[in-house]
Amino acid sequence: MFVTLFSGATFSFGQEADSTVSKVENKESYLNHTSKGFILKTEDGKYEMQIAARLQLRFALPDDQDPLTFADFRNQDQRVFKINRARLKVGGHAYQPWIKYYFEYELSRSLLLDYRVMIEKWPWLKFKAGQWKVEFTRERFISSGEQQMVDRSLLNRKFTLDRQQGVEVYGNLDGGGIANFNYWAAVLTGMGRGATQNDDSKMMYFGRFQWNFLGREVPFSGGDLKISQKPLGLIAIAAVTNTSPYTRFSTSGGGNLSGFEGTNDAQYTVKQYQVETAFNYKGFSWASEFHRKNIYDNFDEISTDLGGFYVMAGYFPSQILNFWPKPLEIASRYAVISPDLNIESNKQRELALAFNWFFAEHKSKLTTELTRFTFEDKELPQDNELRFRLQLDISF
Repeated sequence: MFVTLFSGATFSFGQEADSTVSKVENKESYLNHTSKGFILKTEDGKYEMQIAARLQLRFALPDDQDPLTFADFRNQDQRVFKINRARLKVGGHAYQPWIKYYFEYELSRSLLLDYRVMIEKWPWLKFKAGQWKVEFTRERFISSGEQQMVDRSLLNRKFTLDRQQGVEVYGNLDGGGIANFNYWAAVLTGMGRGATQNDDSKMMYFGRFQWNFLGREVPFSGGDLKISQKPLGLIAIAAVTNTSPYTRFSTSGGGNLSGFEGTNDAQYTVKQYQVETAFNYKGFSWASEFHRKNIYDNFDEISTDLGGFYVMAGYFPSQILNFWPKPLEIASRYAVISPDLNIESNKQRELALAFNWFFAEHKSKLTTELTRFTFEDKELPQDNELRFRLQLDISF
């Protein structure tokens, strides 16, 4: 079978994609398929394009939204089946293998999520410009298709920086053994995804320092699917400061948390930090984050402190139980949020249990999850909700 692309470039497809070869303007080009998707590249290695797609199908009851207020616990049964994500990803390199680019588009909502160029000639000094998910938290930076649970925890809404536009310098400093470190430092517009201008002269400043204390980096993906024969561990600290009309960010862009209704330019100064850990070894995985966030309303001169943490662990029991299927992982997560640290009894909790069946690692998997949410406040009776979700992820 033959397919003609663009200006007469013809690609023949055999039974094995890796053997697909075509001549374009007297230069050899290759089209094959790997875990990164379909790959088109030139023989000299100067140009490469990776094209991939991902579909995420989800069923949830009684609903699919994390509760935000006590009123959300009294919503009617809204069980739903939906296409939660439908992504098109294009990446690769041009001119030189170390000049890289990446685009990601959400088809179901018509959103351009990522567009960035990376200069990665040296492992210890790399550069990035464009729009991307800031590496502030491990939970948010890991792709939604490579999470251990169906989705991210309660903390994500209140503490993530999500996608921002700007420039960044980053790299890995490997001195051998325990002297292995990663760093990220960025100057960003601080207005969220899709912003075309800043609201004032102040920028968002972000930094992250990570110690890979066992001499090897923990991958930005959920679980220990590779069944690491050597332990991997990290401790990281990240911090950010920003002044804008917003107190939270999401895929939709800038927005505000409950209780912060102002939308004036430069109304809120936000300073936050988090401490993070992760560990993988022989099918066992661990991750945690501890957050603190201060929001100062420059108009009403009110300061609010938020806090939260989560701990998460997963394991492939087949490592010790012969009857347990090898592709089946069990994982659990516990998260707590304090929307205002000055109110001790005001807590939001999440406890989740999940099972993952990996058909082709994270590229094709089925996840089932049971989550209990509990909200408490000294002025209101405690509310709770039990939620079930089933999700199929397919990437190709």
